[in-house]
Amino acid sequence: MSATLTNQPKFDEGRLAQVLVAPIVSEKATRVGEKNNQVLFKVLRNATKPEIKAAVELMFKVEVASVSTVNQKGKVKRFGKSIGRRDHVKKAYVALKPGQELNFSGEAA
Repeated sequence: MSATLTNQPKFDEGRLAQVLVAPIVSEKATRVGEKNNQVLFKVLRNATKPEIKAAVELMFKVEVASVSTVNQKGKVKRFGKSIGRRDHVKKAYVALKPGQELNFSGEAA
């Protein structure tokens, strides 16, 4: 058994595979990542911090120091006459332990 998962409750791996929806790649995400060694993810709205931590550790084989989450309400937008709304989004700021790194660029380093 690996040392990283000994003190965490067991999660269903199928659920963990769905928790992380997409990485957030933006100027703000890049700035936060370089400054605080954090990575931003769009996650399921009902995902918990321990689930997010376990999912990142399982999928990317890195050690996670902490997880902060933000619930972002969807903006109301107009398309001509009709009014629509963007979906609500939950973002996770995942802080990696020193020396850990995630690379989304797809380049083999």
